[in-house]
Amino acid sequence: MQCAGCTLWCDARGEEPRQRPLDCVFKCDDALDARQCRNCLAHAALRRALRPRQRADSSRAHLVTLTRSQTSELLTRHGLAPRRSFGQNFVVEPETVRRIATLARVSQGDHVLEIGAGLGALTLALSDTGAQVTALEIDSGLVAALHETLAGRANVRLVHDDAMRVEWSQLLAAADSWTVVANLPYNVATPLVADLLDFVPQVRRLLVMVQKEVAQRFVAAPRTEAFGALSVKVSYWATARIVGEVSSAVFLPRPRVASSLVEIERRAQPAVTSDRDVLFGLVRQGFATRRKMLRRALDGAVMADDFARAGVNPEARAEELSLTEWARLADAVASRTGGTT
Repeated sequence: MQCAGCTLWCDARGEEPRQRPLDCVFKCDDALDARQCRNCLAHAALRRALRPRQRADSSRAHLVTLTRSQTSELLTRHGLAPRRSFGQNFVVEPETVRRIATLARVSQGDHVLEIGAGLGALTLALSDTGAQVTALEIDSGLVAALHETLAGRANVRLVHDDAMRVEWSQLLAAADSWTVVANLPYNVATPLVADLLDFVPQVRRLLVMVQKEVAQRFVAAPRTEAFGALSVKVSYWATARIVGEVSSAVFLPRPRVASSLVEIERRAQPAVTSDRDVLFGLVRQGFATRRKMLRRALDGAVMADDFARAGVNPEARAEELSLTEWARLADAVASRTGGTT
């Protein structure tokens, strides 16, 4: 039987609560929510979820999303299939979607940009937080399906465009502070995140799901295998940390690699004050031949005196330098050249 006061369906025989269908109208009010619903409370599983130590997580149950079967039905009804050229892998495990929406830490009044809305599973959950959601999707077939999924969602704006080509100032004109939430394919993740950090200051926070190896590059520290030019750029603009791992089993189709959730929080000011063009020019050149010693990798751009003034060992390799050391080297070069490399 349907439990009219909540977002769950109950069964008198004691089955686990199940998510309500999308067309089931949410009828709760302030006086009657899912935790007060007698039918739902009859389930031991839900009672355990409401114990004090877990109560903070129980709100996830209110975030509507798509199940695996609903995802398959939508694809079939619209004559769609995941497109490898767009790196499409849909998250079809509701609890994973709710977890992502919760980690986004958005609520009423916040502005959220979801890049790659897909069929709208995460869009629905983000919408239920009360935030103003802009859902960006490149695939025209999925846009048609999204109109169905998101019907009646007054706090969702659907935009058909390419995140690698969109005019950011127009897209984000509604507010000066945005959170980006995205499930990014491998071939887009690095350039897109770098562009957002470099050119879109309105984006203050990002929660991105990316291939595990890419996530490790976002957060890597010096003297580690994953540390590279991207790591330096991220640490210049922001702080980054891995906040969760995502199994390949929750996707349709199932990818061959595991994924991680990375939270990137923009700093109020860049971590160092060096000339950005000089700094990133040296970093790119240094990591282009990362196994070479810096005196060879940076030949022509950095002189022996520059290494000495910066206190940087010319026989070190690119991955051994911290952002602060790269900045000292950039300052030494800029003082000699007037800001050019």
